[in-house]
Amino acid sequence: MIDIVLFVGRILLVVILYLFLFAVMRTGIGLVKGQRKDTAIWTLDLEKGPRNLRGLHVDMLGPVVIGRSPSCDIQINEPYVSANHARLTIQGPALVLEDLGSTNGTTVNGHAVVEPVTLRDGDDVQVGDAVLRVSRR
Repeated sequence: MIDIVLFVGRILLVVILYLFLFAVMRTGIGLVKGQRKDTAIWTLDLEKGPRNLRGLHVDMLGPVVIGRSPSCDIQINEPYVSANHARLTIQGPALVLEDLGSTNGTTVNGHAVVEPVTLRDGDDVQVGDAVLRVSRR
């Protein structure tokens, strides 16, 4: 009789363990799906600029530094562009532009950037002679 009780107890323990693992796995999958829905994909497209950058399209997956330095993510080799000119970062669902103390400045829709600016879909960012269009998918 005791053998049957122990056997049933073991079966119940295994069933409870599997139910717990299933609930944890289902919650994790729900979180991952939720993150994909909440985050938008930001992109940059070159509207005007040097010939060697024509057709440039960048999907924002993390911080992007724009400048003349070869270490920059988007390298614009123009005389009016500083070595590290500007940085774009994703902060939650927003895309934020920050001028990195460039000599000639950065503009958004013709307005100078003096502090970090939250960008919107369709904004034009000018760095030197290059104009990048920001879009959200």
